[in-house]
Amino acid sequence: MDPRERRARITAEIVTRTGIDEDLIERVVRTFYAKIRKDDVLGPVFDARISDWEPHLQRMCAFWSSVALLSGRYSGRPMEKHLALPVDADHFDRWLALFEETVHEVCTPAAAEHFVERARNIAQSLELGIAGQNGVLLMKGERYRTRPSDQPDAVQ
Repeated sequence: MDPRERRARITAEIVTRTGIDEDLIERVVRTFYAKIRKDDVLGPVFDARISDWEPHLQRMCAFWSSVALLSGRYSGRPMEKHLALPVDADHFDRWLALFEETVHEVCTPAAAEHFVERARNIAQSLELGIAGQNGVLLMKGERYRTRPSDQPDAVQ
């Protein structure tokens, strides 16, 4: 079996198991980013960088298609786009809370679980990358914080 056939088979299994398709991905993305834009924590971070939302939403649909369905539609470098952002663990926690809320509203339980597992991995990877970019090496269980915190897992 060649790689394209293998990818198609895996994607078909995901669709069958979760019900995720391109229409659902678009609903998730648009619902999620509508929440982001109104959010007191994340809205300002996005507003400072995105003036034309439609291209961003289309990119995020392609990204989530690649992540959730292995479609290969996205070919960017998300880590590079996020390294300079003024964000820390609190931002990632809020991002995940809004994302999980969204997929539980919009998706079946199987689809929500599929999305959430991937979102958590993405958030963890980005947080580690941003911490490293700022000279902080996180150990297992530590979180990156840009302001003092009374939480024991905080590293500045």
